[in-house]
Amino acid sequence: MSQSHSPDLKKTPLSDWHRAHGARMVEFVGWDMPVEYSGLSDEHQAVRTRAGLFDVTHMGQIEIAGGDALAGVQHICSNDASKLKIGQAHYSGLMTPRGTFVDDLLVYRFAEDHFLTVVNASNVEKDFAWIVEQLKPFGDASAVNTSARYALIALQGPASREVLQQLTSVDLGAVKYYWFTHGEVAGVRTTISRTGYTGENGFEVFTPPQAAVKVWEAILDAGRDADVIPTGLGARDTLRLEAAMRLYGNDIDDTTSVLEADLEWIVGWGKADFTGRAVLAEQKERGLARRIVGFEMVDRAIARHGHEVYVDGRSAGVVTSGTQTPFLKKAIGMAYVPIDRTAPGTEFEVDIRGRRARARVVPLPFYKRPKG
Repeated sequence: MSQSHSPDLKKTPLSDWHRAHGARMVEFVGWDMPVEYSGLSDEHQAVRTRAGLFDVTHMGQIEIAGGDALAGVQHICSNDASKLKIGQAHYSGLMTPRGTFVDDLLVYRFAEDHFLTVVNASNVEKDFAWIVEQLKPFGDASAVNTSARYALIALQGPASREVLQQLTSVDLGAVKYYWFTHGEVAGVRTTISRTGYTGENGFEVFTPPQAAVKVWEAILDAGRDADVIPTGLGARDTLRLEAAMRLYGNDIDDTTSVLEADLEWIVGWGKADFTGRAVLAEQKERGLARRIVGFEMVDRAIARHGHEVYVDGRSAGVVTSGTQTPFLKKAIGMAYVPIDRTAPGTEFEVDIRGRRARARVVPLPFYKRPKG
């Protein structure tokens, strides 16, 4: 990410608000986005202990509808969408025939024959083209890129429910994790989803773009007593890493399979077929050569994305994500390592600017929010 100046950058409905309120703006996959306001560490701690408010309007939305919509979604995605009730969502993979990721995405079931997917900002056009092509054999299933219809605001943290409840008559306590509902927030018709990318309890609010500033300011005002603060992409990244949520382009991509990414729980083995199923079944039967692991640094050092991993003195891969986390106060990361080095407690080395530092495999996720 770099400091943004280009007039050609895409802007969210909140971009001017961010600038007017002191955000440090950067170019992020073609968007003008806030990377931080009061500082990454402060914002990270706010989400873990209170709540933070994120503008994630850069994420894309692609809707699939029609009599064959379910069959189409089942074909292109790894998870089993037939198990979704109306009002429920799940995490899934948009699959290549090799069992690798075109993208990872959330799938929301709006109706029996209507699904909304939320995809990564960097992949919207690619994903849409892929989905349209893959749906061609399904006569009554159409995909529409509806990203321009939505602004997406995420309120994340332990205080999120009590803050948002002040602005809606919807009983947020009745909205279960990875479920959603429709209702007004601050007098604006929205979709309220109990989802997020931080590892904390929280909500994502889909709102019309023209109402985004109104909803954003109303949430900050309602959260004043709880010290809710606006939060940028920097903290979003460190928060998701503590929660071991994979990042497309770093931890997963079209070269990494779902099983190698240790995401078998998003594979709907009960489905008759889906794109990539045969390859994944073969991998499961044969066994993997590598798999992603979480690690903590043993030596005093911070591993970063792209740092080379060494096993028994030989190069064995790279760090996919790594940082010094503000809340756990540890240097942590994820990397793909040979399958015989994936057990917790196993050590390997990371080359950090020409010096090799020891790291130790630990169970994922690094952080789990307290229950309740």
